[in-house]
Amino acid sequence: MKLSDGEAAGPRPAASREPAHPGDLGRRIAQRRRELGLSRAEAAARAGMAEGFLDYLESSPSTAEAGPLIRLADALGTTVTRLLGGEVDLPPGWGAAAARPVLAELPVTACWDRLVPGGVGRVALSTADGPVVLPVNYRVLDGTLLLRTAARSTLAAAPGTRIAFEVDRVDEALRSGWSVLVTGWAAAFDEPEAIERLGRRGDPDPWAGGQRDVWIRLHPTAVTGRIIRTEDESGDRAPGDAAR
Repeated sequence: MKLSDGEAAGPRPAASREPAHPGDLGRRIAQRRRELGLSRAEAAARAGMAEGFLDYLESSPSTAEAGPLIRLADALGTTVTRLLGGEVDLPPGWGAAAARPVLAELPVTACWDRLVPGGVGRVALSTADGPVVLPVNYRVLDGTLLLRTAARSTLAAAPGTRIAFEVDRVDEALRSGWSVLVTGWAAAFDEPEAIERLGRRGDPDPWAGGQRDVWIRLHPTAVTGRIIRTEDESGDRAPGDAAR
């Protein structure tokens, strides 16, 4: 369907949403605090609250009053809606862009800094039915990316082909983000001792569950990345979050 001038592509999300899982407030607070590298004492000081109260919020299934929660969200560079889980059903990046965004290339070393912690990314590959993009857990191993999948899955057929892998992060509150793209050759990873060790540790631990005993190694031939900051940020501040 063709859109006329000024017509929105879809309904805008409501500015305020009911919490998806109110009891997860404490977990989201703790997770955001750890993302910023803050101790509980540091985060409490930023929010102007007692450390004991922050400890209570992180460990209690109950919600908090609006005032303290607003201060805490501001201190953690996020929103009350996000802390309450009100955006879990929305794709990232639906909010308005910054007034003066600055797009910059990430040095290769900075790309690897963002890849090293591991997590969830997307792998793109060609199939007989056309290109596909799949979410997948990964980890970094000796300058390569290690992916874990199921036998007879689409990804299991990737060894011997060129694939791409992308991971990104968007911060709605700061209107910033980053993305890293890795391209290279996929190969079967069949080192029994390493597989046994990684399997015991669940590293990477597939979020999709099930029997996933096929290991794929991506040998990079190119690693690139971009970061979006706002114009009033300088140097390497606002490092944690940007978009491709």
